[in-house]
Amino acid sequence: MQSRGKADVCPVRAVSWLGGLSGLALAAWVWLLAARGGFWRADQRLPDKTHELVRWPEVVAVVPARNEAASVGHAIASLLGQDYPGRFSVVLVDDASDDGTAEVARRTGSAAGAGERLRVLAGAPLPSGWTGKLWAMHQGLAEAGKLAPDAVYVLLADADIVHAPANLRLMVGHAENKRLHLVSLMVKLRCESGWEKILIPAFVFFFQKLYPFPWVNDATRATAAAAGGCMLVRKETLAAAGGVERIRGALIDDCALAREIKARGPIWLGLAGTAASLRPYARLGDIWRMVARSAFAQLNHSIWALVGTFLGMFVLYVVPPFAAVYGWTTGDAALTLAGAAGWGLMATTYGPTVRLYGLAFAYALTLPLAGALYALMTADSAVRHWQGVGGGWKGRSYS
Repeated sequence: MQSRGKADVCPVRAVSWLGGLSGLALAAWVWLLAARGGFWRADQRLPDKTHELVRWPEVVAVVPARNEAASVGHAIASLLGQDYPGRFSVVLVDDASDDGTAEVARRTGSAAGAGERLRVLAGAPLPSGWTGKLWAMHQGLAEAGKLAPDAVYVLLADADIVHAPANLRLMVGHAENKRLHLVSLMVKLRCESGWEKILIPAFVFFFQKLYPFPWVNDATRATAAAAGGCMLVRKETLAAAGGVERIRGALIDDCALAREIKARGPIWLGLAGTAASLRPYARLGDIWRMVARSAFAQLNHSIWALVGTFLGMFVLYVVPPFAAVYGWTTGDAALTLAGAAGWGLMATTYGPTVRLYGLAFAYALTLPLAGALYALMTADSAVRHWQGVGGGWKGRSYS
């Protein structure tokens, strides 16, 4: 009888702990819904139209590229095809590509009749202390100063991004009308394969939760972030911040640059309907490598932050559906209700981002799976860092 009594206590204790965690998760989702800047609304967008300016300032784009032959032609063609009313030129820096990236860019420029509007620069060897992308950007900015010395803005753009013809005009118009020092767009990522549909909208959702866009766009708040694929920066502000040399070793260079710029003036970050990435993430491993590259750097390489993040994501994303299912199978109505309520709020907050990517609302219910996988990717990012291969990307790693 005694052994039976002990066995009876264990499920009760388990349900008690699960009930407590599901209640904690529910409270956390209520707080996120009500007090995290409305990040989940996914409503920070560029205006569809902009006021015409008396004089459109000159802009020069800097595009770092490493082994981007598959996409760089489309990216350069879209930049050269902008309907921008002012002067606009493009500098592409080929960062030691071995797939013909520079040749594709030159052919695209020739076909578009770009002439001096496009300059393709062979990058110098990577010096110690720099990440490859920032070193390429640094060289591109120097070349841009020669090609367009009177440019007011610099557009920092990735070589896998295509821009709708109106994109630059809308960005510059927004910057000029709002007196902004940085305008950045989280471009539409590719979302076609099964894994992309489960994980790519979740990636955008997590980024919005980490850096609520309304808070980024509030000049009175310290929150600063940007999306590196598409950033329009005032050239004089970038120079005052020390250029990209100041952040030359940063893996998460876009947010590092945003902090430097916001310290000197207001910035704006939004979701793009006028720019999209061509980069495919067809397999789980493709997305895994992308996240594991910098996730631990986001935590400042702190093991305590890693443990806290892992446990927090477990409680937020895994506990609610598990509690709902476990409570239902065991006939515990209170546990079922708490778990289902947490899962429902989770899906509610995720819904606008799911709709942004044109997916059925049913995908909002898959966020627990995405949360669990991203937690594992973050842990793997730490392991890679400790193994000395952190930040691995296109044949380079930054331990």
